[in-house]
Amino acid sequence: MKRKTKIFQIGCGKMSKYILKYATEKNCEIVGAVDCNPKVIGQDIGTIFQKEEIGIQIQSALDLEKLLRNTNPDIAIITTMSVLNDLEEPLRICARLGINAITTCEEAFYANNSNPGLYKEIDRLAKATHCTITGAGYQDIFWGNLISNIASSTHHITKIKGSSSYNVEDYGIALADAHGAGFTAERFETEIAALDNISPQEREEKIKNREFMASYMWNVVGWLADKMNLTITSMEQKCIPIIAQEDLHSDTLNMVVQSGYVRGMSAVVTALTKENITIEAECIGKIYTPEEFDKNEWTIFGEPDTTITINKPGTSELTCADIVNRIPDVINAQSGFIPTSQLPEPKYKVQELNNYVEKEQE
Repeated sequence: MKRKTKIFQIGCGKMSKYILKYATEKNCEIVGAVDCNPKVIGQDIGTIFQKEEIGIQIQSALDLEKLLRNTNPDIAIITTMSVLNDLEEPLRICARLGINAITTCEEAFYANNSNPGLYKEIDRLAKATHCTITGAGYQDIFWGNLISNIASSTHHITKIKGSSSYNVEDYGIALADAHGAGFTAERFETEIAALDNISPQEREEKIKNREFMASYMWNVVGWLADKMNLTITSMEQKCIPIIAQEDLHSDTLNMVVQSGYVRGMSAVVTALTKENITIEAECIGKIYTPEEFDKNEWTIFGEPDTTITINKPGTSELTCADIVNRIPDVINAQSGFIPTSQLPEPKYKVQELNNYVEKEQE
């Protein structure tokens, strides 16, 4: 039997507890972990996902490069921020050291259509050191491969339309801020909505200058087009605030979002393609009221029409399980910043993960 697959955890917040639990249950070895939160630095990583300690302490993210050099993991798992610019340093470090990395960062799912400059720089670094960088998670299946698989059983397609909702409380403060949770309506308009009231030429300039704030579906639409060999001719996005109708407490924001304030947003991305297939995708992220729940619904319009609806998916757990199941795929993949649209179809890993690793592990 091959040795255990060695993983290094970057970010020890809400998502890491599932990832570390799932990874160790698939016989991976945790060799290190870092965070920037002084409240968790110094804790044993085992206390994040289980009661007993495992002898690996969470250390400062400032020491990331030194720790990666010392531990030489097979893959780093990054569960911190949602925007590629915010992950530039850890991704550059991994790529420079030749360490594979997989991240829950939503923009990393298909960063080539929102931040191509940084994407291509990291891609070049990773190719030079023979490692693989990718973004995965819930969208890999429920906004991506599930949709392309349904499309593969359709004779003729005119439109793909999707909508997915999730509770921003489940993903940490970075995601909540990106959705305007807790903002006034005026602040949302200024800091989020107004960014999309621009011409296509202005948007291209922002993308070129690494200033474009892509909603999650912007990258999903790009991923779907890549997976289905579609050529996008135009894209636009609109972000619409969702206003609280009652006071809602947010554990993530550590505040009460008052009635009349923003509790999240709907972001709608519409793309036209050379093949005359329209892709319209909406993500709805908000602080839930007690009666609300996650929902994922997609329709393929054509011959025939097909709609799939998934109510109450375990979005956090599904995100983390996809990350863990993708680990061998990333290690086995070609070098570069490779979207999962170009990786093998995702499969359930029934055995220990090291049994699926094809490359020799030192």
